[in-house]
Amino acid sequence: MEGLQRLIDSIDYIEKNLTSDIEIEHIAKVACMSKFHYQRTFHILTGVTVAEYIRKRRLTFAAQELNQTNQRVIDIALKYGYETPESFSKAFRKVHGLSPSAAKNRGQPLKAFSRLSFQIQIKGDVEMDYKIIEKDAFRIVGKGIRVTTREGENLRKIPEFWEETKRSKFGMDLANLSGSMGVLGVCLDFDQQQEEFTYFVAIEETEQAPEEWEAKEITASTWAVFEAVGALPHSIQNVWQRIFSEWFPSTGYEHSDAPEIEVYPIEGNVNDEDHRCEVWIPIMNK
Repeated sequence: MEGLQRLIDSIDYIEKNLTSDIEIEHIAKVACMSKFHYQRTFHILTGVTVAEYIRKRRLTFAAQELNQTNQRVIDIALKYGYETPESFSKAFRKVHGLSPSAAKNRGQPLKAFSRLSFQIQIKGDVEMDYKIIEKDAFRIVGKGIRVTTREGENLRKIPEFWEETKRSKFGMDLANLSGSMGVLGVCLDFDQQQEEFTYFVAIEETEQAPEEWEAKEITASTWAVFEAVGALPHSIQNVWQRIFSEWFPSTGYEHSDAPEIEVYPIEGNVNDEDHRCEVWIPIMNK
């Protein structure tokens, strides 16, 4: 499959350039994707960001060289893109749990972050229904948190935020004031360099919303809308994976760098096998 081979080619490029400056824009070109679409695809399929993968692969090789050669710490730090021993030591300790100097001692336990391999399997017998809709700009109101994708923090913090919302007055107000779309979980304000984004729990704008709620505008976009059927969170996580591993590679679309939306109806039990919700992905032609 052409899309899969391009992802493999991008990993090959990263691996060959771990001791050089690596621009994510160039990696994305190798994969024939926009920078944003490549980074989003990479993170959805692997669970790590591009920057995190590069960082951990460099520190894996750095640890091996510290342990098996007589090279100085500063030389290895510079080789793998760290300008000072302090910045190298901080990053090294975060991954390996010990200092670069300690890693020189034989017998020290070191961590190895393996090269990624993509083995995406397209299951033609499993249909993936979707619809394309055009929607004018609209405003939402609610509350959000800033999360990082490093070390999978977003996968922990976002469910925690939902649980807090369900138990709070904020959650009750959302249910009472929600419009036709229901309650929304919105990923927006992506900062790929800092590996951060805002997760916003919201409803369509209403005059009855409390003053302390924050307002956000969702720009006019073309959306691919997918239905997730089944108990949460498994059903919607499965849809996210299939969008990036199956749907995007088989269509002429890519991510447009606008917010992503999860649409949750007020009715129904999220643990039911027939529970239904939606994922809205902003798209554009390649």
